[in-house]
Amino acid sequence: MSVSATAAVLRGHGEPFRLESVRVPSIRADEVLVRVHGVGICHTDLTAAAGGVLFPLPAVLGHEGSGVIEAVGAEVTGLAPGDPVVLGFDSCRDCRNCARGRPAYCTRFAALNYGGTRADGSTTLTEADGSALHGNWFGQSSMCSYAVTSARNTVPLPRDVPVALAGPLGCGLQTGAGTVLEVLRPEPGASLAVFGLGAVGMAAVMASPTDHADVGRAVRHASDGGVDFAVESVGTDSVVRQALSSLRAPGTCATLGLRPGRNPITVDQSHLLNGRTLTGVIEGDADPLVFLPRLVDLWRQGRFPIEKIVRTFPIDRIDDAVTAARSGDVVKAVLTFTTDDTGG
Repeated sequence: MSVSATAAVLRGHGEPFRLESVRVPSIRADEVLVRVHGVGICHTDLTAAAGGVLFPLPAVLGHEGSGVIEAVGAEVTGLAPGDPVVLGFDSCRDCRNCARGRPAYCTRFAALNYGGTRADGSTTLTEADGSALHGNWFGQSSMCSYAVTSARNTVPLPRDVPVALAGPLGCGLQTGAGTVLEVLRPEPGASLAVFGLGAVGMAAVMASPTDHADVGRAVRHASDGGVDFAVESVGTDSVVRQALSSLRAPGTCATLGLRPGRNPITVDQSHLLNGRTLTGVIEGDADPLVFLPRLVDLWRQGRFPIEKIVRTFPIDRIDDAVTAARSGDVVKAVLTFTTDDTGG
């Protein structure tokens, strides 16, 4: 049975999101229907909305969703209606990289997360008149009061966790924290510098423009010779170089910042020869089914204080939320839905 929903629809690149009534067709045997409580606004959503990431329009974006399961398909196990959940990116779970426990590099990542349709070309959302509306953005399109997901990217939450605030765990916070905990893995006493303090950068800080003309030199001076690890979440040529130059030898810099289109950078090869490493990381190189419960546990212990960087906005204030996110006025804007935003 299909349901009606309220969604933030993007009809043209550079245009504002429009709140509209849409339809969610009946889910299939391997799918999950989630009533969305909250969804974070990620830099990647804004990049796609501006046309920097190829995604067919009209579409519903949003990939930091959380909510409560409304229904599950006949083939879904381990999940049930009423379960609170947080949503991550999708992956095939069958390819070589997925089998190695690295679904962020799934060989079908683009098709599953950026394609806008199911594998057979059908959409998980439709316009009110039944015409196709592209969804499946990161396996969820959760800027909608209902999201269609799968067991591959739907992660149960403990019932004492504030559901609406959990969504950013699924992308931005996973990316920053996963980079530190899963990729860099600093030992006790190691030093780490973070360049770019948006949600990704702040997550890196929790897991572990400037007055200085030479930031790398300033970091080396302040850290008595350089840091062991650097995380840069901006992605510009200058910031990547600054982060790399802040390292002692040996040291590792992880670059996370997504820029639209091709993004060539220049580094000093002799700098790398001295035992330094520059590595790129997607989604924290983490498996959401394994890593998100770990972050939730840290949150419950008071060691990963998500609530300190989140500001919530009701869905009807999406323009304010987008403006705040773009300007940096908030670290992480989260759109929230009420019961009235969903229909039967």
